[in-house]
Amino acid sequence: MTRLYNDPDDFAADSAVGFAAASARWVRPVNGGVVRSTRGADPTVAVVIGGGSGHYPAFAGLVGPGLAHGAVMGNLFASPSAHQVHSVATTAHEGRGVLLSYGNYAGDVLHFGQAQQRMREAGIDCRTVTVTDDISSAPASEIEKRRGVAGDLVVFKIAGAAAENGLDLDDVERLARTANDRTRSLGVAFSGCTLPGADEPLFTVPEGRMAVGLGIHGEPGIDEVDIPTAAGLAELFVSSLLAEVPEGVELEGARVVPILNGLGSVKYEELYVVYATIDRLLTEAGITVVSPEVGEFCTSFDMAGASLTLLWLDDELERLWHASCDTPAYRRGAVEGRIAVDVVEDAEEEVVIGPSSPESREAAATIDRAIDAVAAMLEAEAEELGRIDRIAGDGDHGIGMQRGSRAAAAAAREAVQKNAGARTALHHAGDAWADKGGGTSGAIWGEMLVALGTALGDEAAVDRQAVGAGVARMKDAVMSFGKATVGDKTMIDAIVPFADRLSERLSAGGDLVSAWTDAADTATAAAEATANLTAKLGRARSHGDKSLGTPDPGAVSFALITHTVLDVLKGQN
Repeated sequence: MTRLYNDPDDFAADSAVGFAAASARWVRPVNGGVVRSTRGADPTVAVVIGGGSGHYPAFAGLVGPGLAHGAVMGNLFASPSAHQVHSVATTAHEGRGVLLSYGNYAGDVLHFGQAQQRMREAGIDCRTVTVTDDISSAPASEIEKRRGVAGDLVVFKIAGAAAENGLDLDDVERLARTANDRTRSLGVAFSGCTLPGADEPLFTVPEGRMAVGLGIHGEPGIDEVDIPTAAGLAELFVSSLLAEVPEGVELEGARVVPILNGLGSVKYEELYVVYATIDRLLTEAGITVVSPEVGEFCTSFDMAGASLTLLWLDDELERLWHASCDTPAYRRGAVEGRIAVDVVEDAEEEVVIGPSSPESREAAATIDRAIDAVAAMLEAEAEELGRIDRIAGDGDHGIGMQRGSRAAAAAAREAVQKNAGARTALHHAGDAWADKGGGTSGAIWGEMLVALGTALGDEAAVDRQAVGAGVARMKDAVMSFGKATVGDKTMIDAIVPFADRLSERLSAGGDLVSAWTDAADTATAAAEATANLTAKLGRARSHGDKSLGTPDPGAVSFALITHTVLDVLKGQN
C-alpha cells in the first residue's frame, strides 16, 4: 500500500516537484516533465523518453549526460499527453533531431505519435523507437505487439550513449532498434500494487501463488504457479528467456548483460539470492556474463515481483553499454565538461477565444452543462469502471476518465465564460481531456471532442442535423485515430452503433431528443454485449479470455456518457 501522500489526485505532480528539487544537479522541470540541467560543448541528437508515473527510476531518474535528454512524466500509470511530449521534446531539442522512445502501450503510441507529427510539421526531424522486450505479452511471431518493461533501460542507455558520442539521428535510431531487437524480458509477481488513496490493489495473487508474465502497470499475469524457491524462479527466468534467443545470435559463446529488476517491494537481498542461480545457469549454458545489474530499474509502486532482462551484446552495443553516464538513478564512469543551462520559465498559455455567433454561444453553454454533468457522473462511477478494468486490464480506466472529464469541464467553463462558441468550447475541452486524462481513453476522448467541435463551428446554429453530422465525424475520427474496429472489444463497439443509430433516426425525421434516446439505448446494449467478446487490442489483449463475461470499460463509460448528455438535452428541450 502507498501510505505517504497528500491529495491522491496530486500524487504524481507532488512527486515530480520533489524529484526535481532533489535532482537539480541533473534535471530541471519543464511543462510535462524534466530535461537535463546541463549541456555538452556540442549539440547532440536529443533522446526523449517517457510514460506514466509510478515506475521510478523510469523515466525521470534516467535523465542526464550519457542517457536521456528529457523525460515526459504522465499521471500514475497513464501515458503523458501529446502536449506534454511536445513540450519536453521541443525543450530538449538541440538542433540535431529528436528520438522518442517509450514502452509499446496503446496510449503512449497515440500521444507520442501525435507529438511526433506536430514536431515534424514544425520542421524538426523526429523519430520513434518503441520498446517491445516482454516475451509474455505476445508470441515471437507478433513481436511488434509486445509491450515494454525493464528493457526500457537497455534501449534508452544505448540510444543515449550513441547520441553522446555525436552520432547522427539515423545512427542513434538504428542502434536503439538493434538494442530493442536484442533484448528480452520476463516478469513475475507475488502481489499487486496499490495506487495512492486506493483501498484495494489493482490486482491480487492468491496466497502462496505467483503470477507469471505481468506488466508494469499491474496487468495480470498470463499464468499462475506456486511460489518457487529463489533457485526455482531463476530457472524459470533463464529457461524462458533462453528459449527465445534473438535472431542472428549464437547461444554458445554469446555475451549477455543480465538485468535482475525488483518491481517495488522485493528486497535487494532477495534479488541477490535469485541472481546467484541466474549467473550460474547462464555460465553453464556457455554464455559470458557481462556487467550484470541487480536492483530497481523499472518498478510498479509497491508490487512484490521481479523481472529478468537479457541484452544480447554485439561489439557496438557492448561499447555503448559501458559508456559513461550520470543520472539521478543510474551512473557509470565519469562524465565531464558539462555546462549549466540557463533556465527560462515556461510561459503561461493564454486562452484565445475567437469570434462566435449568439447561436453558437448558446450551444456552447449547453455543451458546458453537458460536460459538467459528465464529469460529475464519472466521478461517481470511477470506482466501478476501475473494477471492470481490473479484470483484464490495469484498473485505471475510471481514474483516467475522472481526471480527463474534470479537466474538460473546467476548460469548457472557462471558454464559455469568455464567450466562446461551440467549436472553441469543445476544442478547449478536448485538449484538456487529452492532457489530463492521459492513456488511450484520454487521447480518444480528446480527439472526439475536437472532431465534434470542428463539425459544429463557432458561427452556425447547432441544430439536429449539425449534431448528427458532428457525431458521425466523431466516429470517423476515433476509428482512424485508434485503428480499432467493431468486435475488438473497445469503446468502438459502443460508439459505432450509437452514431449509426443516431444518424438513422435523424435522417428519418426524428427530433434530437428522441433520436438520442434511441441511440443511447443502442449504445448501452452494445456495451453490455462486449461481455461476450475477447479483447484484441490494448493492455487487455494478452489477457483477453479473462475479460469474457465482463463488458469493456471504455464501451461502458461511453454508454453512460450518452445517457448523461441525454438528461442535459431533455432539460434544454
